[in-house]
Amino acid sequence: MIAREGHKILFGAAFVVFISGLLMIVFQTFLWNIIFIVTTAFLLFTLYFFRDPRRVRPDGDNLVISAADGKIVRIQKINDDIVGESATLISIFLSVFNVHVNRMPVTGKFESVNFQKGKFLAAFDHRASDENECTDIIINKSGIRLRVKQIAGILARRIHCYAEEGQDMKCGDRLGFIRFGSRTDLVLPESIAIKIHLNQKVIGGETIIGEFK
Repeated sequence: MIAREGHKILFGAAFVVFISGLLMIVFQTFLWNIIFIVTTAFLLFTLYFFRDPRRVRPDGDNLVISAADGKIVRIQKINDDIVGESATLISIFLSVFNVHVNRMPVTGKFESVNFQKGKFLAAFDHRASDENECTDIIINKSGIRLRVKQIAGILARRIHCYAEEGQDMKCGDRLGFIRFGSRTDLVLPESIAIKIHLNQKVIGGETIIGEFK
């Protein structure tokens, strides 16, 4: 399945490939051969990047599921003004080769959704968590708050977020999409036992990040 966020780009790329293919046939020059090859490669890359595979989340209402595909690059204890003291910050780095769909880590209600302008540091840089452009989402699950941050990277310039304040969403549902290399942070309360480790590769909607104690 192809993510709907990429439909316009894919249609545009396909049109450019079609036109360059026609011009290659008409003029039969080396230059148009190269242009056709390059545009075709870009189309294939966008098809790969905007893939949206079906995910089956594990059973259990007490689980926190990964909000993104990628690699765990940070696990750190912090004091968060919303989530509370001794919260755990978990950062997931998404390369351009990862699926870029963001998913709900738990079933809950959106308490607040705030877009914050900022820098476009490389997503693997830990400063990106605090300084980059992002969407900051607070989720309330049965009175327990947790935070999800969709963070833009050096290439990511568009964050799609489908959370709306006061809305309910189920665990594993599509929360949003970040285009071209990014970072997704989770801030979990002390009451959640962490089940992942640094440098672990995780799958959005499937990998268990933590469990309510």
